[in-house]
Amino acid sequence: MQLSSLAAARPDQPGGIAGWAVDLVERLGGPGAGLAIALENLFPPLPSEVILPLTGFAAGQGVLSLPSALFWTTLGSVVGAVALYWIGILLGRRRLYAVWAKLPLVKTSDLEKTEDWFARHGTKAVFFGRMVPVFRSLISVPAGLERMPLPVFLGLTGLGSLIWNSVLVLAGYWLGDRWELVEQYVGVLSKVVLGAAVLGLAAWITVRLRERRAESGSRS
Repeated sequence: MQLSSLAAARPDQPGGIAGWAVDLVERLGGPGAGLAIALENLFPPLPSEVILPLTGFAAGQGVLSLPSALFWTTLGSVVGAVALYWIGILLGRRRLYAVWAKLPLVKTSDLEKTEDWFARHGTKAVFFGRMVPVFRSLISVPAGLERMPLPVFLGLTGLGSLIWNSVLVLAGYWLGDRWELVEQYVGVLSKVVLGAAVLGLAAWITVRLRERRAESGSRS
């Protein structure tokens, strides 16, 4: 089957970033999907909920094999995650604390508590974080900051990514030309996660502002 048939199966193919990602998969197959997923880790607006099910659909149409689809997308996930891991290492704890000290509404103790939490739960955070929309890319940075051993990071990232990618790739493979349903449902999940994060941040800011007012009142 020709790659062009994938485009024909989607007459409403999106423009912009999403359209570019779809075109990359259509032109290059598995390596294109891997490249797109690697870039998705670095630039979250690239939609994995489009790339992965489309790759599964392509496998169902004989453009590439299913094992190849899973291999390339998981490799892309790991490569992108390692890039962010090294950004965390290059940033370093000293720079992080220096930047943190200049931010409003935060305390050094907040960062220390976060580090303590990551020291206790970092392996679970990296593994399960790879399966949570929005946070699946961000979790690599604190792993680098805390110098998680690279073999451990690679193993957890590879396994978590394989599970997440397999779900979306297989969904596209089984749904066939209805693979866009995956994008819709994962998009809703991403919005729910992002909304919960925003609400949590808003609650934290509210509590911190109240603490600041209470401290100011006690001094006066």
